[in-house]
Amino acid sequence: MGRQINGLLYFFITDIRYSLMIFWTILLGILGVSLAISYFMLGVENGQLYFMFQFIYVYCGILGFITVKESIPFSLKMGATRKNLFISLGLFFVAIALMKAVIANTLHTVILYATDIINLHSFGFMHVTQLLEDTWVNRVVIDASVMFLFLTVMFLTGLLFYRYGLLGGGIVVGTGVIILLVGVAQGWLIDFFINLYSDLKLTLFLQIFGIGIVMYLISFLLLKRVTTVSAK
Repeated sequence: MGRQINGLLYFFITDIRYSLMIFWTILLGILGVSLAISYFMLGVENGQLYFMFQFIYVYCGILGFITVKESIPFSLKMGATRKNLFISLGLFFVAIALMKAVIANTLHTVILYATDIINLHSFGFMHVTQLLEDTWVNRVVIDASVMFLFLTVMFLTGLLFYRYGLLGGGIVVGTGVIILLVGVAQGWLIDFFINLYSDLKLTLFLQIFGIGIVMYLISFLLLKRVTTVSAK
C-alpha cells in the first residue's frame, strides 16, 4: 500500500512538472513586466499598479479537472487500487495547494521588501488579507484553503463528466449555474456575499478548507466506480 501511494505521488508530480514550469514562467514574466511598468509610473501623479498572485487559483481549478481524464485511467491500468488512488490524490491536492501558497506568498513578501528598499511605491499587491491582518501566515492559509477547494470542486466536476458523460455532467453543472443565476436575480446570493464581506474572518477560510475536504470525500462515491474508459 505504502509503495503504491508513493509511486502514485511520484507519477502525479512528474506528470505536472512541465505545466508547472510553463505556468510559473508566464506568471513571473507578467510580474516582471508589471514591475518594469511600475518603475516608469514613478513620475506619474497617483500612478499605481497592482499585481495578484491569485491567478494560481485558476491553475488549480484546471488541474483538478484534467487530473480525472489524464491520471485516473493510467493509474488504474497500472494496477492502482481505487482506495490508494483516492488517498494519493488527496495528499497530492493538499501538497500542491500548500506548496503554491508558500511559494507565491514568499515571493510576495520578498518583492514587497525589495520595492520598499528601492522606494518603488507605484507597485503593490492585492490580496484579501488586506481586509484582515496582512501577514505571511494568513496569506498562506487563505490561498491554500481556496486552492484546495478549487482542486476538489473541479475534480468532482471532472468525475461527473467522466462517469456520466457530457449529458450527465452538463445537467449537474447547468443546474448549479441556474441556481447561481436565480440567487443573483432574487438578491439572496448578493446579500450572502455582502454579509461575508462585512464580517470577514480567517475562520471563514478554514471552513472553506473543510468544505473542500467534504467535496473530496464525496468524490470517492464516483471514484470507486470509475473504469479506464470514460462515458461518452
